[in-house]
Amino acid sequence: MTINVLLLLLGGGGLIGFLLAVLGAGGGILLLPLLVSGAALSTREAVPLSLLVVTLMALGNLGPYLRRRQVAPKPALILGVPALAGSWIGGSLVKAGLVAEPIQLGLFAAAALLASWLLSRGQAVNAAAKLSGSGSPLALAVQGLLVGLLTGIAGVGGGFAIVPALVLLAGLPMPLASGTSLLLIAVNSLVALAALGHWPSASLPLMLPLVGGGFAGALVGQRLAPHLGDHLLRRGFAALLVGSALLSGAEAWRRQEPAASRTHPGQGSAINQTPASKPDLLAWRPSAFTTTRSIP
Repeated sequence: MTINVLLLLLGGGGLIGFLLAVLGAGGGILLLPLLVSGAALSTREAVPLSLLVVTLMALGNLGPYLRRRQVAPKPALILGVPALAGSWIGGSLVKAGLVAEPIQLGLFAAAALLASWLLSRGQAVNAAAKLSGSGSPLALAVQGLLVGLLTGIAGVGGGFAIVPALVLLAGLPMPLASGTSLLLIAVNSLVALAALGHWPSASLPLMLPLVGGGFAGALVGQRLAPHLGDHLLRRGFAALLVGSALLSGAEAWRRQEPAASRTHPGQGSAINQTPASKPDLLAWRPSAFTTTRSIP
């Protein structure tokens, strides 16, 4: 691990811990691009490591919200149970090799942009939901299932989608939504990690600066969280989502190009086939001569 990567992980971990303490979200949505683009990990290593780090940070930030009783049990159950099922399904799809790496990053970017758009106009959507009755338990459960699928496929805790769902569909204020989100993130990430069935042993040293910086940022965030306004939190979170979506989308495009060039039928494929044909000819000729000499 170089000094640049170490400083990047320390700073990124501090920002992630701060955001989790203040927003109840933002961990995985920053952590996955940090590991993929900054630490140059493949999604096979980055996804389970991201889930593990986000789980630890979410549990570390949950305590103050529990003491302030800022956790809503009923919305947590309505959204959380389908999310657990979705996490297991999404993780199983990735484990079976049915979701390619560019698709993982592309889905992540698209979901982040959607959540940013919804959250930035949250007051209008929340008022419309209350008037039309669209903020129903069924809508919350469907959102939970989608969040779970994204957690299992892209390796994020899902807080960036859980918080808007709790605010817009359940009508919770931002602090209550943040505390409830932390509980759901921790449980959701553990289920997705179990479904993936891959322990990131080779990347575990990267976890130390991430968690160390994360808990330092969490201490700052826990002190500031009760004093920050709801509107400011919404705007800041929406801007964060846009930045992470653009970074992940660019990384998905970059990783798609080498895969396309490897499978494109051109000179590269012809050159690769030539060495493979030579051993076959060399292996055939001695056997042919041996067969000829064995004829009486």
